[in-house]
Amino acid sequence: MYLVAIAWMYVVVMMTVVEATSANGTVLGALFTFLLYGALPLSVVLYILRSPARKRARLAAEAPVDPGPGDEPSHHEPDSSHHAPGDAITPERKEA
Repeated sequence: MYLVAIAWMYVVVMMTVVEATSANGTVLGALFTFLLYGALPLSVVLYILRSPARKRARLAAEAPVDPGPGDEPSHHEPDSSHHAPGDAITPERKEA
């Protein structure tokens, strides 16, 4: 996807250079050529093509992360199960 965008911008830059350096062309015409043939259409196309990736990233950021098997939750993080912690009361030590 990006290779096509880079190639298109190369073509647009070459068109801009020709417009600016030709006998009948102007720098203002070159600027409008760059904006109207290159930057504006390419930004719209890339925005549309990146929308599925943005949606996946948003859903991944909103999804809760479950610890894998064998992963112990940290004692500093709150428990998401809304139950009292298992080691809330310290056990009694027997003296010898």
